[in-house]
Amino acid sequence: MNYPPKHHQDNNIDHMIEVIKTYPLATVISTKDNAPLITHLPLIYNEAGKLIGHIDIYNPQAERMKDDQDITIIFSGPQCYISPSVYASKQLPTWNYIKVHLKGTVKAIESKDALKQSLITMTEFLEAPEHKYILAPDNRSMKAYLDYIKMFEITINSWEGKFKLSQDKKPKDVELAKNELIRANKSSVEAFLAKVFQS
Repeated sequence: MNYPPKHHQDNNIDHMIEVIKTYPLATVISTKDNAPLITHLPLIYNEAGKLIGHIDIYNPQAERMKDDQDITIIFSGPQCYISPSVYASKQLPTWNYIKVHLKGTVKAIESKDALKQSLITMTEFLEAPEHKYILAPDNRSMKAYLDYIKMFEITINSWEGKFKLSQDKKPKDVELAKNELIRANKSSVEAFLAKVFQS
């Protein structure tokens, strides 16, 4: 038996790129002495098909962000529990989610000018579409931190889209599961943040 089932795999690169662009905070995994190093960083997918990132030089993972280092990246989209009560037909409880698993190779970018421009470009991307804040090239705070940030790019060697969205159900149930994914994500974020930030 193949696992995961083919109907829960999405090999459409455009779909996976959309996940990366919409949910750019990545889980970055490398290894040191046979132990995993895990960091959460926003990564930007550029026109050349590379992932661009920046990391604090004091992060233990920073020393792994060097040429030819193999790396694993996970991007996470929306996810939620799907109750049988959601479906029009009889079903069992399940969990729906969207994940993109990538494997790649790192290249360190040493140029301070490239780093500065990359920080500006990333900010511009993350500020879209309103662009309420613009990181100016002469920003003094940014200049002060350039020596403490490493820039890197990742060449993607393999793509795996894990889109578990009740695709094995009847069309009506697929639509109902999609609506529940939308509803549950909105309400769960509000409820969770209300608890976390309560006084």
